Amino acid sequence: MTGARAPRSDHYSYRVYADPAMAESFDGLRFSGPIGQLIARTQEQVIAGFLDPVEGREVLDVGTGTGRAAIALAQRGARVTGIDASAEMLAVAERRAHDTGVDVTFLRGDAHGLGFDDRSFDVVICLRVLMHTPDWRKSLAELCRVARHRVVFDYPALLSAAALQAAARRTALVFGARVEAYRVFRSGAVVAALQSHGFRLTGEHRQFVLPIALHKRLNSEAATGRIERALARAGLTRVFGSPVTVVAERCAS
Repeated sequence: MTGARAPRSDHYSYRVYADPAMAESFDGLRFSGPIGQLIARTQEQVIAGFLDPVEGREVLDVGTGTGRAAIALAQRGARVTGIDASAEMLAVAERRAHDTGVDVTFLRGDAHGLGFDDRSFDVVICLRVLMHTPDWRKSLAELCRVARHRVVFDYPALLSAAALQAAARRTALVFGARVEAYRVFRSGAVVAALQSHGFRLTGEHRQFVLPIALHKRLNSEAATGRIERALARAGLTRVFGSPVTVVAERCAS
């Protein structure tokens, strides 16, 4: 099965990831070094906690990219399908799954029109995607439509350092720069969108108060841990922490 609509190749979120070089370097760019590894490890733990128990669950990973989350969940016993609009990213994902020795079904598909029946999967996850999609509300509607019980996704918060970077990138785009001009989200808008599709927010995790780029410059997991723990004790993480990873449950009908 494939997605119901062809990717919009004119939008950067499709164009950038159709580059074979980007697909090969994607994980290294985002998850290398002590902070990149911390981000990847924390994300995996948070997702597993939101899905608990993971074993035996039917999971759809929308925008799977190189398959990092899909493979991690398969290693924990989930039955995972990963879809992505980029054939180049999927080629890397398939190779990684083979090398890891896990069984994941990878398919070409688009977040705006998932080619699956309603309530086809126990859980639908979507990481680092809604911030880039041309129409995040339509994409979220699709996640909710094909989920039987839960959806898990993340977003950069409007009240966070990420908002400053997002604004800078939008400005650069106006002047012709080739940048990923991602969006940031109001928590209230996310909750309202979920409610409109019959889901209620049941949990969230906020990771950093300071910009990820700053932590990567520090290049020390120990220093990042001390700083962010101090900010959390001051109550700043629950207000300004980002990215925000949330889990929502389908309401009883």
